[in-house]
Amino acid sequence: MAEEGNKIARKAVRTSYLSSVVSIAMVLFMAGVLAVLLMNARMVSDHFKESFQVMVFLQPGVGERQAGVLAERMASHEGVRSADLVTADDAAVTLSEELGEDFVTFIGSNPLSHTIDVRFASSHANVDSIALFEGTFSGEKAVQEIRYEEGLVENINRNIRRITVFILAFCVLLFFVMGVLINNTIRLTLYAKRLLIKSMQLVGATRGFIRKPFLWKGVQSGFWGAVLANFLLVLFLYFTQRQVPELFGLGDFRLMSTLVLAVFAAGIIIAVTSTFFAINKYLRKRYDELF
Repeated sequence: MAEEGNKIARKAVRTSYLSSVVSIAMVLFMAGVLAVLLMNARMVSDHFKESFQVMVFLQPGVGERQAGVLAERMASHEGVRSADLVTADDAAVTLSEELGEDFVTFIGSNPLSHTIDVRFASSHANVDSIALFEGTFSGEKAVQEIRYEEGLVENINRNIRRITVFILAFCVLLFFVMGVLINNTIRLTLYAKRLLIKSMQLVGATRGFIRKPFLWKGVQSGFWGAVLANFLLVLFLYFTQRQVPELFGLGDFRLMSTLVLAVFAAGIIIAVTSTFFAINKYLRKRYDELF
């Protein structure tokens, strides 16, 4: 009878331990998915900002060599990511392809002038940096006009700020829920062992001695929960990238390594911290308060 009771107790312990690992894994997986969305939101944001283009139209009499020198100067300006020279001949070829006919032959000459396509780094893709660039080069004799959509820059940055604030707020909420769920799961697991904890204390065991095996069990729970969560994240990224290749995936070693290590760290830290406070709760209680 006693042996059967021990089997039931061991089975209950294994079940509670397994449920703790699975709960930690599910919460960490959701946190990892959110981290992937945050990372890609930043990448998408940078992509849109760096795709914004400022067109610099040069005077008709400016030669290709002079235009190339000016493009190099613009490329070295603070915040500029690239400054690509588009010659009049290249522009004519592109426009002819769009129109479907050779307008240069029809007119008899090429009316287009050289242009420079300027793109800014994401950190400088704002009205102030572009205005500074415009103030620096608009007075150049070779420059006829600097053209860009100012309202588009403001809209991009405003919408990105709104999306970022929303995602960060959701992130804070999710991490709070994550902590509460893991904490409650571990508390329920330790509740079944509250009498053992108190019995060890009553026979003279120190708090550090009592905590040690439970904290080590918390480390194991967090570790194996993180292993399962990372496995699910790899599957998620694999199937997601097949549908949306633009997202970062298994090939982005640095980002993947950071994400995997962060999941391990979060799982172990939260599990150990929750275990520590749950044990202290039962250590402070009197024996009659455990029932």
